Amino acid sequence: MNIFVSGATGFIGSHLIKQLLKLGHSITVNLRPGKETSFNSNVKTHTLGKGDIESDIDFFRREDFDGIIHLASLYITNHKSYEVIDLIDSNVKFGSYLLECASKASVNWFINTGTFWQNYQDEDYSPVNLYAATKQAFESIMQFYSETNQIKTCTLRLSDTFGQNDPRPKIFSLWERIAKSGETLPMSQGEQIIDINHISNVVHAFITLAGHLQNEPWNIKSGAVYALNAEKRYSLKELSIIFERVMETKLNIAWGDLDYREREVMVPWSKGVSIPDYFPVVTIEEGLKELKWKY
Repeated sequence: MNIFVSGATGFIGSHLIKQLLKLGHSITVNLRPGKETSFNSNVKTHTLGKGDIESDIDFFRREDFDGIIHLASLYITNHKSYEVIDLIDSNVKFGSYLLECASKASVNWFINTGTFWQNYQDEDYSPVNLYAATKQAFESIMQFYSETNQIKTCTLRLSDTFGQNDPRPKIFSLWERIAKSGETLPMSQGEQIIDINHISNVVHAFITLAGHLQNEPWNIKSGAVYALNAEKRYSLKELSIIFERVMETKLNIAWGDLDYREREVMVPWSKGVSIPDYFPVVTIEEGLKELKWKY
């Protein structure tokens, strides 16, 4: 397949690109101005918006992409007022620009990336924060393109993810820090349910979905929303016990010293549709063992 990828330099994108290259696919990534990439010479780069939109549409036509995987987004948990424009520009405006180019250039398919935070307390739609609301807004725009153009669109909504070389300040990074330092970490009661997937499962999900769109498009309804659920869910406390067991370490956690955050997600979205033929390839224990070399 010949695929254009946005957000390729992020945690998920970098892992996805490596696997797509291993499978022999041709990859072009969107590279923001001033952004460097460590990808090898087999990966082409292009900067959308550097010229006018007609030049980008012409570029898409020349490259004749089969599909697009759209990962780029701006994530802010609790936004400040001055960040509203940045959230809309990144999560709504840029994706709309990308969809316009793709549809005008007759690209066959477009995979969008959503978030479980669009489904607060397992509702069909209730945004945890403004970030989640902008993701939902883009899905509405994508529906317009899906209904008025030949491009087939779908969304893969993700919950928590983890894996090697993750620069994000996620829960396992915090626990790694206190395991090494011996310090005590104040946390909530830990009753919230965590739905977390290893990066290998995330990559496998995107590639499985792209394969359907390319080779068996009848399996995917345009505009469909799919969910990547973990094989098993755990409370945060249960997850810490698994971490201690696999890593052979002790976590000094002061459970209950912190209040739950405003709009804390206690129950992750459970009503999503699974990708046809998808199966997890790495368990949480196997994924944690990959991280154990750090200790």
